[in-house]
Amino acid sequence: MSLSTAVELRLYRETMTEPPRPPGDPDPNDPTRPFDPYAPNDPAPGSAPPPPPPYKGSPGYGYQGPPPGYRPGPSQDDKTWVLIAHFGGAVGALVGGGLAGWVPPLIALLAKGPQSPAVRAESIKALNFQIVWAVVGLIGWATVCIGIGLVIIPIATLVAIIFGIVAGVKASNNEPYNYPMTVNLIK
Repeated sequence: MSLSTAVELRLYRETMTEPPRPPGDPDPNDPTRPFDPYAPNDPAPGSAPPPPPPYKGSPGYGYQGPPPGYRPGPSQDDKTWVLIAHFGGAVGALVGGGLAGWVPPLIALLAKGPQSPAVRAESIKALNFQIVWAVVGLIGWATVCIGIGLVIIPIATLVAIIFGIVAGVKASNNEPYNYPMTVNLIK
């Protein structure tokens, strides 16, 4: 045997780790083969699909209800501050001639907002709305000398009062409410 034949035979033995396969036989170590991690768990073709998993709250899921002492929604103290923000904005707009509706929501936000996310969210909604309509009222007061302010002031005051009351009623019934005709100045 020549040296080149011996080297070729040695290289052939080192590269061959298993005997050759017949054509069409899949190679389990083929890196180009598609990966299917669920192959052993796949159902047989034509079999019925598995039943869906139980949903939360069903008897089979193990839901036993809320923990003891759990009260859904904001506490009574939080509800009071939310009502102060909404109804207070309406009263402030009435008493302040359309200019002071932003004061009660700001007080509710500063007093209880850092401790309660519900009060903070509702106070910010009321504060944004009342600031917008206080600016409209201020424009009305600034233009009262040319006559147009006599129309703007009552409209701005009525809008601030009516929607403040509507938001307060919705909040007292735990219903979500977003003020119309407002701009999110404070986030």
